[in-house]
Amino acid sequence: MAEEVPPGGPQKIDATFRNGSITVVGVLVGFSLTFLTSWALSPQPWKVVDLLGLVPMLAGVALQLWALAALLDVDSLEIRRYRPAIRHSLTGLILVGAGVTIAIVLDALRAAHVDLG
Repeated sequence: MAEEVPPGGPQKIDATFRNGSITVVGVLVGFSLTFLTSWALSPQPWKVVDLLGLVPMLAGVALQLWALAALLDVDSLEIRRYRPAIRHSLTGLILVGAGVTIAIVLDALRAAHVDLG
């Protein structure tokens, strides 16, 4: 994964490895945005309680987009820039997953005719 470090130069990753990371993050951003779009277009009326799922999803997508932008920068070949981008991407993925889980639970509660306010 790490290339040889020139004396006094920053440690870098191989460009091919970074390109794979860009692909993965890009696909995850696409899936996240697609879920958000399909959920937003649902015929069920929105309620304030839906913010419990929406807020983490939006925060997660924002982190994923930040990570994608950071990985597209040439400087992301430096490990000190690459690692935070990957951490932001994974944090975003966790937040989107939490938001999706909350949205599914809220929909299941509605299907069970539980009053959510």
